[in-house]
Amino acid sequence: MDQNYDLRLAVARINAARANVGLARSNQFPQLDLGADLTTTRASTNSGASPSGQAGRGRSVGEVFLSLLTFEVDLWGRRGQRSRAARAQLASTEEDHKTVATVVVSDVATNYFNLLELDQELEIAKRTLSAREESLRIIKAREQGGLATMLEVRQAEELVYQATQTIPDTERLTEQTENRINLLLGNNPGPIARGASLSQQKNLPAVPPGLPSSLLERRPDIRSAEQLLISETALVSAAQKAYFPTISLTGALGFQSNSLANLFSGPSSAWTFIPQVTQPIFTAGRLKSNVNFEKAQREYALAQYQQTIQTAFSDVSNALVQYRRVREIRVQQELLVGSLRDASRLAHLRYEGGVDTLLNALVVDTSLFNAELSLAQTKRNELLSLVQLYQALGGGWQ
Repeated sequence: MDQNYDLRLAVARINAARANVGLARSNQFPQLDLGADLTTTRASTNSGASPSGQAGRGRSVGEVFLSLLTFEVDLWGRRGQRSRAARAQLASTEEDHKTVATVVVSDVATNYFNLLELDQELEIAKRTLSAREESLRIIKAREQGGLATMLEVRQAEELVYQATQTIPDTERLTEQTENRINLLLGNNPGPIARGASLSQQKNLPAVPPGLPSSLLERRPDIRSAEQLLISETALVSAAQKAYFPTISLTGALGFQSNSLANLFSGPSSAWTFIPQVTQPIFTAGRLKSNVNFEKAQREYALAQYQQTIQTAFSDVSNALVQYRRVREIRVQQELLVGSLRDASRLAHLRYEGGVDTLLNALVVDTSLFNAELSLAQTKRNELLSLVQLYQALGGGWQ
């Protein structure tokens, strides 16, 4: 959670949204500025406008003003609505961070369970290869004694080669899955430490019946969409208030002097206070277009909010169906594997006793190998159904 890059990006977006709130809020308060100006002039000797005795001489004029007030009176609440919109956008960004966190947890769990399933596939492949190599050794010995044909040897070799090529492919997938997990953890590529194996994942959390729909209220994507809708509603109000007059107040206090030496002495102080009312008259449709634009954005946010809620109900329903049905499939798959193991044992006994063909034993072996792989995948899918439900409920059902 500390090193994942998606979460770090989400934190940066939160910081940017928080700064935007500060910018919007600052516009509601007076602004103070400080400025200074120094002017040096020289009057022409031939200038008739020059006072007596000043021709050809330089004169320094000093001015220092402190803008005590630069403030727009938010009489209609336009700036307040923009500040409200910024706060809602910040809340939406914070909920997006929670969404990313839930996705990261789910992705790590999903890839880890995939890794455990690949470990079991590799174990099955190696065990099957060892058994098939032993069968090939026996068949070659029988062929040398005249009790088996070369066709049976080739059929046994085919099964050995099939199991052999499965092993490096499974190892490739294992290493790639480890790399994906390390990327999610913000680590360099490398092996991932294992806990309990896939077959040892016995104590799975039970999903209680009758989960309340109120759990969906905490889904961060729903809450994020809700805050975006609040933000767009505030922006519509701010755009509508742009039709109203704008009242600005400007005041300054400072010093002016025709002589720089007398700038801060004597009667040099000066001040100004300028109230100003601005009423938009003709804007070529800009204000109306801005209102229509913000209304369209609000309608988009509303549809997105409704869609997010509908998607949440669909996600939970799919996750619950997956959870129930995969458990049923896993029970039947375990029964199938048990039956095929016994059938494989009996088929080899019949072949070694000379009452059945090798082909039947090889067919059962192939079916057993595929069934064991399917059982491993079903056990993984049962774990993934819990991960899917965790994500659909925005972090579990507690």
